[in-house]
Amino acid sequence: MIFTFRSAEEAVAAIGRTLGPSDWMEVEQDRIDLFARATGDFQWLHVDPARARAGPFGRTIAHGFLTLSLVNRFLPDLFMPTNLDWGVNYGLDRVRFPAPVPVGSRIRVTGVLMEARPVGPRTVQTLIRMTVEIEGGDKPACVADTLQRYAFLPDPA
Repeated sequence: MIFTFRSAEEAVAAIGRTLGPSDWMEVEQDRIDLFARATGDFQWLHVDPARARAGPFGRTIAHGFLTLSLVNRFLPDLFMPTNLDWGVNYGLDRVRFPAPVPVGSRIRVTGVLMEARPVGPRTVQTLIRMTVEIEGGDKPACVADTLQRYAFLPDPA
């Protein structure tokens, strides 16, 4: 279920709220290969299925930064401002990759709204701790404290 909010005050009032989970998404080799091409990271663990079969994970794995980038793909499934003028990714405070994501795995994301603070007129900065779960896994693939800034339109009321 998506948490929606219309103002900085509503975001502040929701601190501590659990977000998600998102739907599951399969991580396919095509996505891994596209990420390798976009970043120039052609490490065989990611892009050489034949060699990876004999490697430490038994198959290719997603790049850690691919997993991190997918956090942004899932964010609108968890947390969605309305009455929005603009919103930007502001950065990351902490990122860890406790477990690799093997090709063919399904992942999903849950979140917790850890902080929300006004940073200007009708503007809020949020910190969401996003956890990427691997279906059937005992450790998360990624835990990232993500920062966003949202500016809201004046309330028409």
